[in-house]
Amino acid sequence: MQTAKVKVKDMVSSAKEKVNEGTAKTQGKTGKATATTHGQKEMAKEETRANKAQAKAQMHQEKAEHRGEVAAAHHGTREPLTGPHDNHTPVAADPANQGAGAYPTTDNTTL
Repeated sequence: MQTAKVKVKDMVSSAKEKVNEGTAKTQGKTGKATATTHGQKEMAKEETRANKAQAKAQMHQEKAEHRGEVAAAHHGTREPLTGPHDNHTPVAADPANQGAGAYPTTDNTTL
């Protein structure tokens, strides 16, 4: 479910980026049309490029934030394998009590 949400958010960010690029392109065209000198036309062209680059950077920033939100949501949701859920390895039998049953009858410990 999280990936679907992220994909939708990314599509929204991409759509916003396309709208911002279109706005920058339109502003650039009007800037070129109203410019009277060659320098002003070049300035309008550079502003268009800068606005398009800013829109693309903003889209990438938003996508990174979406990934961060998902990572933060997943952090700490799983329980560690401790306590009764721990995977214990079987303990080898004591060689001193090879013939004995489950409970040794004599005390074989020496200090």
